[in-house]
Amino acid sequence: MPPSRFAVPAEVPGLAARRIAADILDGVLHKHRTLDDQLDGAGAHPGLKSLADRDRALMRRLVATILRRLGTLGHLLSRLLDRGVPTDAPRAQSALLIGAAQILWMDVPDHAAVDLSVRLVQSDRRAAKYAGLVNAVLRRCAREGHPLIDEVKTQTLDIPLWLSARWAAAYGEATARAMAVAIGHEPSLDITVKSDAPQWATRLHGEALATGTVRTLLQGSVTMLPGFTEGQWWVQDAAAALPARLFGDVKDKAIVDLCAAPGGKTAQFAQAGARVTAVDRSSPRMGRLRDNLARLSLQATDVVADAAEWPGGDGTFDGVLVDAPCTSTGTIRRHPDVAWLRQESDIAALTALQMRLLKKAVALLKPGGTLIYCTCSLEPEEGERAVAALLATESGVRRAPVDAGEVAGLTDIVTAEGDLRTLPCHLPHDDPRLGGLDGFYAARLVKS
Repeated sequence: MPPSRFAVPAEVPGLAARRIAADILDGVLHKHRTLDDQLDGAGAHPGLKSLADRDRALMRRLVATILRRLGTLGHLLSRLLDRGVPTDAPRAQSALLIGAAQILWMDVPDHAAVDLSVRLVQSDRRAAKYAGLVNAVLRRCAREGHPLIDEVKTQTLDIPLWLSARWAAAYGEATARAMAVAIGHEPSLDITVKSDAPQWATRLHGEALATGTVRTLLQGSVTMLPGFTEGQWWVQDAAAALPARLFGDVKDKAIVDLCAAPGGKTAQFAQAGARVTAVDRSSPRMGRLRDNLARLSLQATDVVADAAEWPGGDGTFDGVLVDAPCTSTGTIRRHPDVAWLRQESDIAALTALQMRLLKKAVALLKPGGTLIYCTCSLEPEEGERAVAALLATESGVRRAPVDAGEVAGLTDIVTAEGDLRTLPCHLPHDDPRLGGLDGFYAARLVKS
């Protein structure tokens, strides 16, 4: 069979990265697959193995930029396309998104962005007929795109309507808008270090936050950064590092970390001298936890089990951390696919699981023991309301309010009830990439 007239030479620089980006976008937007599943582990895109580090980083940034700006891109393309985005060829849609994102937000010459997107559709049988359309639309985007997105920059198009409405109801219109703006910026790399945060901030060309996290804008493979191989630090958002610290001194105490993988909080406990048991239902994720602890030279007992059903020592633990499965809406700045994969209907099923885990945690605690409940969700049902429901039914449990002094004096992240509530717009910075936090909720409870 003669080669297709649309065949594209494999050696075209940058095309492989964009083809894989298109595949992964299709996975998120049409097959409802998470970015993590497509980038790592057994389900990772097979083409990633052949990409150079530089192309892999470009591909990741490209996909993240598109998902972070998907609503704005949709508005833009609706203005530039008389008949809308072609629905019979997903690769044409991906090519338009990839080209427009590069033109508007990435340091890629316009001509290269247009050319590679055209090549992308030419290499796909169903999309090839749209090569001329993609070429014309992206050239218009280069000329007219910035004014068109300026028209809607005060709107929250990049957050799904159901989420925008919920955040406005929970936090007020102004805060919800500030959260959307913060989520629109590419985030920093946050690192929890074993010791001497200022020294590691210098080595990693970043800064040490008041909470002890090191924050840097270095990009590329984290495995190549100083201190990684030696096990001196691990990647962990600054907000995610706070709940484990609410236990206070855990040296020689028996702590169980429920839903523990991939192990950032387990590592915090082990580094602080606790006797840690890490429980998670996912064997592959527990494998990652073991690998992380081995690299860090830290010890924990690991158990693969459903934490809510685990028969492991009721009434024997000094402390229990429940980092409960949730909608993860607080992590959209780092995981922009969450915004487009989650639905409001997911909340009810997750809150039922969260209550089961909370009740199990109470059973595991010794009298006088401490329970920290946390979620990386911005939804009150998965945070404040879950704890209120537990306190209403468990008379032997009381809240132990958090003091701002325990969290580096950050009064904005402590609620009137004494719980922790971080928002994406917290910790502002002159450089938006160095500001912000994941959205986290945490409450400290004590068993009487």
